[in-house]
This record gives sequence, structure tokens and C-alpha cells, in this order.
Amino acid sequence: MSAKVKTHTVYCMPGMAASPKIFEYLTLPQPFEIELLSWIPPKKNEQLATYALRMCERIKVSNPILLGVSFGGVLVQEMAKHLKDAQVVIISSIKNSDELPLPMKMARKTNAHRLLPTQWIKNLDALTLFAFGKGIKKRLALYQKYLSERDPDYLNWAIDSLVHWNQTQTPKNIIHIHGLQDTVFPIKNIAPPYNEIEGGHAIIITQAKWFNQELPKLLKAKGLNI
Repeated sequence: MSAKVKTHTVYCMPGMAASPKIFEYLTLPQPFEIELLSWIPPKKNEQLATYALRMCERIKVSNPILLGVSFGGVLVQEMAKHLKDAQVVIISSIKNSDELPLPMKMARKTNAHRLLPTQWIKNLDALTLFAFGKGIKKRLALYQKYLSERDPDYLNWAIDSLVHWNQTQTPKNIIHIHGLQDTVFPIKNIAPPYNEIEGGHAIIITQAKWFNQELPKLLKAKGLNI
């Protein structure tokens, strides 16, 4: 009899304002099982580390694979600090605060970003462009179906948490996949290690076929028994 292959649970965290629907085209083969995560309401003045600890209550297996997109990639890195032997995969995201684009670094000093969410709530097109990048400009209406989190308190908290994220070291156990045409987190600001592919900030949707084929290989290279 052949040895039983261990099941690997992949917890998928969407980006800022986005719903788990962004993973609708992600179909990983066995032995992977996909579990979708969604944003929970933040508490008033809640620190990202504390929020991440609360999110960890949803992780029900040992040695999980935490996959996060954009700001969700930042969150899963914070979650991994509370979980033993978690494998982290980030997509269209950043590994440390040095990789933030210049406008966000400037906003950290001026706090000008705190004026933006109210404007975005009134302008769904603007929120869609921020969430998925300028590459989807011709298909705004199509991508708006992926936006579910438009509560002003949540958006204020999320943007503030991203701008003030203070991680300075890149985690060792991380897989970073990034689009060459990303306009939210331009690849020119991204330091190795990362895997570059064609596409913009919405590659989890536009390049799903690549992920279905290549992500298992990247995970296997990390030593997973698959």
C-alpha cells in the first residue's frame, strides 16, 4: 500500500474591500483543500496584530498554508506570527514596509489617507481601481462584483493599517508572486525574493490558470509532501 498523502489546507484571504469571490477561478489539485476567509469588522482603534490574532481563530488545522492577496497578504503575514509552521503565500502584495509605494510612505507622515475612504464610498469606480489596479479600467463593472466590504469604518481601519504597517524584515518562509504591470504595488519597489508573472494587481483573477498550474510546484519546492 502506498503511503497516504497529507492534505494541505490553503486559507485564502482576499484584498482590501474584496470578497472571497476573487478566488472563484482558483482550483488547486489534491492534496490541496481551499478554505475561504473574509474580512471581519475591526474593533475601534484595533492594531493589525490584534486583528490578525482574532483571524487566527478561523484556522482549524496545523501547518496551514496562508494565502493572501494585496492587503490580505499583509494580514496573513501577521497571522503567521501567531501560528506554528505556517507557510505564507502572498500575491500582489508586499513583504515589508519598505516595499510600500512612495505615496503611501508619504501618507504615513501626513495622514492624508484618512480623508480618502469617504470619497471612495461615494465613488465605486474609484474604489474598484484602488482594489484591483488601473489594468481593469475597461472592465470596471465586471470587477465591482468582487467588492463586498465598503463600510467606512472598515476602510478607514484597513487603509490606516496598511500605511502604518511597520514590518521591516522579510519573513523567511514566504512565497511572493507579483504582476509585472501591478499599479497598486509597482514591481520596481519589490525586492527579491519574488516570482514575477505577466499581469496587473488582479492576477489572482486574470492569471488563475497560471496559479492552478504553478502554485503547487512552488509549494512543493518549499518541501511540502505532495
